[in-house]
Amino acid sequence: MADAEPAIHSARGDAADRNEPSQAPAHTDMSASKRKNLRKRLMLGIGGLVLVGGLAYGGYYMAVGSHFVTTDNAYVGADSASITPMTGGQVLRVAVSDTQSVKKGDILVQIDDSDAKIALAQAEADLGRATRQFGQTSATSEALAAQVQARQADIARARAQVTAAQADFEKARIDLARRQKLAPNGAVSGEELTSATNAFQAARANLELAKAGLAQATSTRVAASGQLAANQALVSGTNANTAPEVLAARAKVDQAKLDLARTTIRAPFDGVVTRRAVQVGQRVAPGAQLMLVVPLNQLYVDANFKEGQLTRVKVGQPVELKSDLYGGDVKYHGRVIGFSGGTGSSFALIPAQNATGNWIKVVQRLPVRVALDPKELQAHPLRVGLSMDAEIDTSAK
Repeated sequence: MADAEPAIHSARGDAADRNEPSQAPAHTDMSASKRKNLRKRLMLGIGGLVLVGGLAYGGYYMAVGSHFVTTDNAYVGADSASITPMTGGQVLRVAVSDTQSVKKGDILVQIDDSDAKIALAQAEADLGRATRQFGQTSATSEALAAQVQARQADIARARAQVTAAQADFEKARIDLARRQKLAPNGAVSGEELTSATNAFQAARANLELAKAGLAQATSTRVAASGQLAANQALVSGTNANTAPEVLAARAKVDQAKLDLARTTIRAPFDGVVTRRAVQVGQRVAPGAQLMLVVPLNQLYVDANFKEGQLTRVKVGQPVELKSDLYGGDVKYHGRVIGFSGGTGSSFALIPAQNATGNWIKVVQRLPVRVALDPKELQAHPLRVGLSMDAEIDTSAK
C-alpha cells in the first residue's frame, strides 16, 4: 500500500504536469487582449483630447485670435531734434553733456556774441538816421510848397510887368505913328520923330523883356511844382513809423536782435542730450550739428508687420505693446497712426533686385507707426531703438 500511494501521487503529479501547459496560453491571451483594449482606449482618449483641444483652439481663434495680429519686429523711435547754430562764432560755453536730461528753454550752448552786439548797434544807428531823413524829407516838402507859392507870386508880378510894357508899347507905337503922319507936312521936327522912334523901340524891347520874365517865372514855378511832387511821393501816405526806408532799417534792427538771440542755443523741448559733438573754444559754422535732443515723452514705435497681416489693420486701431526692457509685467497702449509709404526693402540703400531670374519670393514687411501714451512713457521711460512686441486689435473700428 505504501508503494501504491507514491505511485498514485506520481500519476497525479504527471497528470498535473500534463495539464499545466494547456492552461498557460489561455491566461497569456487574456492579458494581451486586455493590454490591447487598454491601449485602444488610451489612444481614443488622447485623440479625443486632441480633437477637443483643436476645436477649442479653432473656436478661440475664430472668436478672438483672428482679430489680433502680432509681431516682435518692432522698435522704439522718436523725432529727435538736431541742434545746429543759426549764426557762426566761437563757442564760449557748453552747458550740457551726453545723457543729460534737459527742459524746454534750457541753455545748451553759448556762442560769442560780440560781433552780434556790434551789428545790432550799427542797425540801430541806421534806423535813427532813416527816421531823421524822413523828417528832413517832410520838412523839404513844406519848403518846396512855399517856393511854389513864391513862384506863383513871381508869375503874377511878371504878368503885371507884361501888361505895363504892353501899354507903354501901344502908347509909343501910337505916338510914333502920329508923328510919322505929320512929318511930311513939316509939323514935326526930325529930332522929335527920332525921339518917338527911339521910345517905340525901347517900349517894344521892354515888352519882350517882360514877356521873357513871365516865361521864366512860369518855368520856375513848374520846376518847383515838380520838385514838390517828387518830394511828396516820398512822404505821401506814410509817417515816421511806416516810411519804407524806416521799415527797412527797423527790419535790419530786428534781424540783428535775432542774430544776437541766436548766439544762445536753447533746448526746443524736454528730452535727453545725445551725440554731443561740440567743445568750448571750437568755432562753429551755421548749420553744423552740435548734438541731438531726444524727446522721451514723445516716442513712437515702428512695428514691421508681414504684408499678409495688414489686411484688416486700420488707422486708429488700439495696440498693446511690451518692451524687452521691462518684460511682460509692463504693458504699453497705443494706436495706429499711419503706414509707411513702402516696405523696408524698397527704401534700403541697395534695394533688392529680383529681375535676374534667380528669384525666391520673400515675404515683405511694412512699417506701421504706433503712437504711445505719454503717461505710460512717463511712468516707464523707453529709449530709442529698444525692441518691442506689438499686438493690434483689428476688430476695433
